[in-house]
Amino acid sequence: MPSRKALIRRPGPRLTEGLVTHLERTPVDAELALAQWESYSDALRTHGWETTEAAPADDCPDAVFVEDTVVMFGNAALLARSGAESRRPETSAVEEALTALGCSVERVLAPGTLDGGDVLKVGDTVYVGRGGRTNAEGVRQVRASFEPLGARVVAVPVSKVLHLKSAVTALPDGTVIGHTPLVDDPSLFPRFLAVPEEAGSHVVLLGGEKVLMAASAPRSAELFADLGLEHIRVDIGEFEKLEGCVTCLSVRLRDLRT
Repeated sequence: MPSRKALIRRPGPRLTEGLVTHLERTPVDAELALAQWESYSDALRTHGWETTEAAPADDCPDAVFVEDTVVMFGNAALLARSGAESRRPETSAVEEALTALGCSVERVLAPGTLDGGDVLKVGDTVYVGRGGRTNAEGVRQVRASFEPLGARVVAVPVSKVLHLKSAVTALPDGTVIGHTPLVDDPSLFPRFLAVPEEAGSHVVLLGGEKVLMAASAPRSAELFADLGLEHIRVDIGEFEKLEGCVTCLSVRLRDLRT
């Protein structure tokens, strides 16, 4: 039977040195960040997700953003090769964890670059953001890995934010949501819904009509409630200072079969 597992990795001692690209650097409270990460992880478990921790990567400040290390399609894992060279060592412990979970693992190879945050799956459609962290060869390798498994891979431009999923995610019915000023071309998505806040662009699907979202998007939460969705809000403010969002902090393995 399919199981619902989430791969996570706790913040390391160098978190405050994490990369920022589109934001001005502001101080990060490492102790508060750890408490927020624990609350986030608790929320996943409370709503039916079994969490697995990847081994620490303490020399990598951004390692807590574990979503960027891998892209999943069913049991197939494609390990990323970040466009930020300093992040490339993050993948080794993730490979070990996924292999232990029974996933088949491939790697993006040079000269390809790919960050997992640039990949949005809506059903069997896999949108891949072509931007600062993911290049055309990375998109090609996603296509080569996943199209034989039944995926339809669509490349989309990303120029206004760090990753595609910094701009858009999707609701349970497949509607893509985003804060319009940060989306390069909303018309690329068959169904698009504008949300009133940047942080409202990011949801984690918990199953059924439940979504996990940031506490910093109250107006978007109201919109989701009007749509009949149950929203679970978590404070991830320290990670938002590092361009992180709720999707970045876990890799959800919805279709894993064991």
